[in-house]
Amino acid sequence: MTFPDTSPPVVLTIAGSDSSAGAGVQADLKTFAALGAYGVNAITAIVAEAPGSVSAVSHVEHTLLRAQLKRVSSSFPIAAIKTGMLANRKIVRETARFCRARPSIPLIIDPILRASAGKSLLSSNGRSYLKRKLLPLATLVTPNLPEAELLLGRSLDAKDSALSLHEKFGCSFLVKGGHDPGHSDEVVDYACVHGELYEFPHPRLAVPDLHGTGCTLSAAITARMAHGDDLVVAIEKGTHYLGEAMQEHFHWPEQAASRALNHFPNRVDSEEP
Repeated sequence: MTFPDTSPPVVLTIAGSDSSAGAGVQADLKTFAALGAYGVNAITAIVAEAPGSVSAVSHVEHTLLRAQLKRVSSSFPIAAIKTGMLANRKIVRETARFCRARPSIPLIIDPILRASAGKSLLSSNGRSYLKRKLLPLATLVTPNLPEAELLLGRSLDAKDSALSLHEKFGCSFLVKGGHDPGHSDEVVDYACVHGELYEFPHPRLAVPDLHGTGCTLSAAITARMAHGDDLVVAIEKGTHYLGEAMQEHFHWPEQAASRALNHFPNRVDSEEP
């Protein structure tokens, strides 16, 4: 398959499927499209999920993941890779094997260790393999504070977590400060990029029923990397995109009916044939 020079960059997400479409592969693909990239995917798990609740998770076989990765990489010129939920050790191993063979492609890792509702989304041996084999391959890793604590084995603020994680794993880290109680009206994310510390402050938005912000941010950064942005610029633009996306968020179910009617103006609420 050949692609014209005017084609958008192709971005691969390796992640789980979220039935609410607010996180996971669905959020990634929407973000890629919004930022002018063509998204392709390899599914690692199917998650029955809605904001605040995960009721069931089914992992794909690692051989199926391998087949997805082989097919998509042989058919598309991948410009950047993003990982999300990797579920277990075998899936992490397949992902690491795939990425290790492509060291020139930027790799953004969103270390999905547990859902916002609290359910574990990566097995303990999978987490160990992630630390040893996948994180060192990353261009950037984007944990929130609870995930940073699990990776470090201790609790620090966002700034010190970014510095400590970079020192421990050798790659660049962006630690999101949304869980940091030190700021009431703003969030400060800290990135340690090649040993240099950067701050990314932005307003704290009180948005109800929201999940998938981490997926959206890491996907936005990945899309910008695919367009050729420097990593720090990609983080800045990704942070800005997430803020805009959160401003546009609407709350279900109060606004759902009016939104649906606006999208489907010819709908007739009638039981008549």
